[in-house]
Amino acid sequence: MTIPVLCYHRIGGPLELGVTRVGRSAFARQMTALARGGWRTVSLAEFASTRTADRAPRTFLLTFDDGYQSLAEYAYPLLSDLGFTATTFLITDYVGKKNTWDVRYTWNRLGHLSWTEIEAWRARGFDFASHGASHRRLTWLDDVTIQSELTRSREVLSSRLGSDAGRAVAYPFGAADERVVNHAHNAGYELGFGGVRGNGSALHRPRVPVYFWDLGTVPFGLRTDALGIVGRLVAHVANRCAVGTSLMQVIGRRSSVVSAPTTENR
Repeated sequence: MTIPVLCYHRIGGPLELGVTRVGRSAFARQMTALARGGWRTVSLAEFASTRTADRAPRTFLLTFDDGYQSLAEYAYPLLSDLGFTATTFLITDYVGKKNTWDVRYTWNRLGHLSWTEIEAWRARGFDFASHGASHRRLTWLDDVTIQSELTRSREVLSSRLGSDAGRAVAYPFGAADERVVNHAHNAGYELGFGGVRGNGSALHRPRVPVYFWDLGTVPFGLRTDALGIVGRLVAHVANRCAVGTSLMQVIGRRSSVVSAPTTENR
């Protein structure tokens, strides 16, 4: 078996209308139980270099998408105390900014990690990589825009954090096809992460999202029993439903363009 990959988004913070927020107590219960059960996280470098036959038992890659500020408040300190590490995929255009790229699932907009916070936690053994420049569904974009989204993000990360930060990308919404994967390769990425049904190639590795209903001490993505199979299926279906969020993003961008002031009426 390959090393399993878990994908969390928000930990704690205000309640939302969506499904990606996992409560602080639920996250702490899961991570503590895994540590006590003998599980160990791997770094991104370890994940990339480990062959299937060499995989140590009870190891997993822990990842976070979007890079919300609550990670530095709630998740990273707990993980550090447990001896765990994680890889966070950053939306580089929004580092240190509010999540105006997203549909408004919370009353107030949410903040993203700043470069100062990112650099501090990277010095403590946490990895950071790309989640695209602006979190757009790449499979819906033309070739020029896909390449820009991937290349700009990688260049920013490599410049700010070093070349290792530019080696991996998690495709927004887990959406990737052959065209997107080819663009990721051309942009210089060595690893790419999709959704539950990733095909297993270097640039399309599978990940299992952890949503608010995944409350067991062992998340579905690490279970090998029937419940794990069902849980991964439900996570896949929920991930596919995120197409609604993508549609709202497109509508929002078009509305912004239409309402933008022209030279004549400034």
